[in-house]
This record gives sequence, C-alpha cells and structure tokens, in this order.
Amino acid sequence: MRKGFTREPRRDDPATPQVKNYITLGGLQRLKDEHHFLLTKDRPAVTEVVTWAAGNGDRSENADYQYSKRRLRQIDSRIRFLSKRMEAAEVIDPEAPRTGLRATNVFFGATVRYVNGAGAERTVSIVGVDEVDLDRGHISWQSPLGRALMKSAAGDSVILHAPGGKENLEILDVFYERIAVEPFREPEESSAGQPPTMARP
Repeated sequence: MRKGFTREPRRDDPATPQVKNYITLGGLQRLKDEHHFLLTKDRPAVTEVVTWAAGNGDRSENADYQYSKRRLRQIDSRIRFLSKRMEAAEVIDPEAPRTGLRATNVFFGATVRYVNGAGAERTVSIVGVDEVDLDRGHISWQSPLGRALMKSAAGDSVILHAPGGKENLEILDVFYERIAVEPFREPEESSAGQPPTMARP
C-alpha cells in the first residue's frame, strides 16, 4: 500500500520520501466527507457546465468552457490526492488507553501545555498534516514545534529550532484527550459551478 506524502504538488513523484500519514479519526472523517462531496456534488455540477459550454461554439474562445475544464481538472486532482491520503491513513485515537511512556510522554495525539522563554504559556495538540488548525492549537507532528515536543514529558526542557532562531520551552503538562477537528463544510453555493443564467441553445 502506498503511503501519503507531506506536500501535495509532489505526491506522485516516486523519488519523494514516503511518510506515514498519521491522523485522528475526526481528521480522517473530514477527508472522507470532502471526497464524497467532490464526487457526488461538485464534480457532477461542473461536468454539467462543461457539457453545456461545449455546445456553445468555438471552445478555444469559450470562457465558460475553458474555466469549467480547468476547474474540473482541479477537482479531479483533489479527488486523487484525498484518495491517496485516505488509503495511506493510519488512525491513532488520542483517547485510547495508554501505559508507560505512551501515557506520560508526547507522542502523536498528545495535548501539551508549555511555557516559552518569555514566560508565555501555550497549549497545543499534536495532529496529522491534514488536520493542522493553528486557531485551535492543532499542530502537525512533522512541524518544528511538533518535533521539538516529541517524546518530552512534564518537567522537561526542550529546544525549538525555529526560522527565527532557537527557543527554550519548558513542558508543564502532557495529557491525552479527544481532539475536536473542524468538520468539512460544503462551500456556499455560488454561480461559479452553475451554467450562466441565459437561454440555452
């Protein structure tokens, strides 16, 4: 089974290192919901526009046709991307029972409370690359901060190697609880995916 990668543009490049696609159950459900929406609603709607626009004369100068074909390619690319991410997904439940170091140290799914060198306290949850939501404090396990926190425990000091330089962080608490991932929401309807409101030939 092929594993997912970390950056969409190089997803099909066999030379790109393969990385496990760790994800929470909520994150996987969001991918599934978007995939379902694209397959059952968005793609059929755009396909209808392409079919309609194709019958309106010279396709090389048909803006509706050109735009819709480009949009269709984008949708198909996203569907392929989501399919690969779901296929490679390894679901980890943060609420699953843990023992030993897996219960006290930072691993995927952990929620971590720490304080930086300036005394600012922050709480983050370690999630998959498809679940990052900085407004909720959800950071990727592959991010510089995620890597710095990994395997640490309460009372430890770690060094964050950030673009702006090094920063010392003190771990205050490590715990495992449900991580609420923002669900997929269908975009509001717009005229972009619908045929123009003119009489059809």
